[in-house]
Amino acid sequence: MIEQAKQVKLMIFDVDGVMTDGGLYFTDAGEELKAFNSLDGHGLKMLQNSGVKLAIITGRQSQLVAHRARNLGIDYVHQGAHDKLASFQALLAEVGVSAQDCGYMGDDVIDLPVMRRVAFAVSVPAAPELVQQYAHYVTGRQGGHGAVREVCELIMQSQNTWDAAMAPYLE
Repeated sequence: MIEQAKQVKLMIFDVDGVMTDGGLYFTDAGEELKAFNSLDGHGLKMLQNSGVKLAIITGRQSQLVAHRARNLGIDYVHQGAHDKLASFQALLAEVGVSAQDCGYMGDDVIDLPVMRRVAFAVSVPAAPELVQQYAHYVTGRQGGHGAVREVCELIMQSQNTWDAAMAPYLE
């Protein structure tokens, strides 16, 4: 297990490239579309049910993200965060935790200021090499294709909450 994952009380996720494949899709009318992975969604719900709080910090502003967060019960959402470190510091005050209680999953250099301060930094295989160098863990799965679920399961296994989460499905 990843030792750093044991202490995570708040897990924070970027969106594009982490919760999605990073592609930006637009209709002819200019409406934005994003594809979210349902396995990731269930992983987030299980992680939250295990006692870990969830948050999103994303540089883009999107009604789709707000809707997805509501659907998953994610209470802490910071969109349009061009300075992710400032959003992170505001989030710490809002939730009442320290940086050492947090994990963060990002995929680009804009995520590095936060990744360098949390207890558990995660990235994806498509991230630039520099970002991967600062990650405690790089997922085997790509963003938008189960990477978030992989991290949720890893945290629950590290915190010994995985078996309890799986018990209802294995009875």
